[in-house]
Amino acid sequence: MKMKLLIANRGEIALRIIRTCRKLGIRTVLVHSDPDRESLPVYYADERYPLGGSTPGETYLNIPKIIKAAVGTRCDAIHPGYGFLAEDASFVAACEENHLTFVGPPSEALEKLGNKLLARRTMHEAQVPIIPGSDGQLRDEDVAVEVAERIGYPVIIKAVYGGGGRGMRMARTSEEVRRFFRVTKLESASAFGRDVLYLEKQLIDPRHVEIQALADSRGKIVTLGERECSIQRRHQKLLEEAPSVALDEKLRERLCDAAKKGLAAARYVNAGTVEFLLDKSGRFYFLEVNKRLQVEHLVTELTTGIDLVEEQLKIASKEPLGMSQNDVHVNGWAINCRINAEDPKRGFSPSPGTVVRYHPATGPGIRVDSALYSGYTIPEFYDSMIAKLSSWGRNRDEAIRRMRIALDEMEIVGVPSTVALHMAIMNDDGFLQGNFDTSYLDHVLPRMNSALLEIERFAVAAGVASKMTLRSPPVQSQPSTSKSSWRSFARAKAVAQDWRAGW
Repeated sequence: MKMKLLIANRGEIALRIIRTCRKLGIRTVLVHSDPDRESLPVYYADERYPLGGSTPGETYLNIPKIIKAAVGTRCDAIHPGYGFLAEDASFVAACEENHLTFVGPPSEALEKLGNKLLARRTMHEAQVPIIPGSDGQLRDEDVAVEVAERIGYPVIIKAVYGGGGRGMRMARTSEEVRRFFRVTKLESASAFGRDVLYLEKQLIDPRHVEIQALADSRGKIVTLGERECSIQRRHQKLLEEAPSVALDEKLRERLCDAAKKGLAAARYVNAGTVEFLLDKSGRFYFLEVNKRLQVEHLVTELTTGIDLVEEQLKIASKEPLGMSQNDVHVNGWAINCRINAEDPKRGFSPSPGTVVRYHPATGPGIRVDSALYSGYTIPEFYDSMIAKLSSWGRNRDEAIRRMRIALDEMEIVGVPSTVALHMAIMNDDGFLQGNFDTSYLDHVLPRMNSALLEIERFAVAAGVASKMTLRSPPVQSQPSTSKSSWRSFARAKAVAQDWRAGW
């Protein structure tokens, strides 16, 4: 495999792609914004190309700039990572027009699966179960109400081109359908550039389970098992694990078969994830196809031993899949916690700032994907996720115990983070028993909040003390009579331990 690769992304995913390229001997070019000029992936890339600007629109969403960078640096291919332009059919078309290989699906598959109505139709024709809903786009409020009353409340109004948890509203009455139709239409136009809507039946407290697949250009499709993604907040995943406690072998086989049929019908190529909702009776329904590398891909890598970025690059180079379905074996259990720079005191709002001290967790079965370092300033312009902390164990219990230790060891001082929230989840009976669904956090967050606030208060105090220590001149050694940053942080740890003991 001979290529020079431009990476059109930032942060931990850019660094993760660079690592596989270094392993394979592939030279990398990384485009970057002004705030990212001192980031770790910029340091480790073979070449750097400044895009100029700070906002996503000026940089990582700017197709002409990225194409110019790839052509100017004589790259053969572009890897989009996830987010930004990863599922943008016009970006793929621009790559094709400039004879650049896009590491991902072809533009036709993106067009078909990016339009949620076309995706539903494609899956239905492939005999993959879909959620009852509107057959086409909703022309107006009256049609929306008519469909809602036919299929029964509650319903969810969705943007046809939506994604990332945005562009959707649940309605329980005809009045709410009318109101949310107008709101979602405006949001869709603003966020996605198109105001086309459709409607589906809202399943009550389902599980969210997805199937990871690889498809080569010869039509061969292999599935790599499932991921459980039910622990979410406002439709945003917070924690994933593989495999899922909800599936037996028979149901797992049916889901994998449905994923293969759906991807084959869409003529899909490269890494892709078919997402399903699973109701309490064990029936599953197609949700969407994620047409890119997933944030949570690492739990699949930990349980299968397969480097998904390497497979993406091989498929993009027109190589056939080097494995059969019988070659795929899921070993052990893996859990991934998304660590976000968010403030629990303010409704988990993004909290950019300077990381005064960062200590990643280590140990048996632990993997950390992050571009953080002590002194790094988290920019305000991008997503709040700053690290992915994963654990692997021979079984679920061992993976959980290792995750608890890793969360306890991980230190992010100077900005609020969701580390404490994940520790709370790791000690919650519902999670430990596998008794959870997509409504899990709605039920448990209220009783977690007071403890989260207390831990966060001491973590912030530790950050302030650490900054003061860094700025102070050295003094003669003497017995301490004041609070050091370590003492402040130790107090935060003690609060966490007391809370966990009584949780």
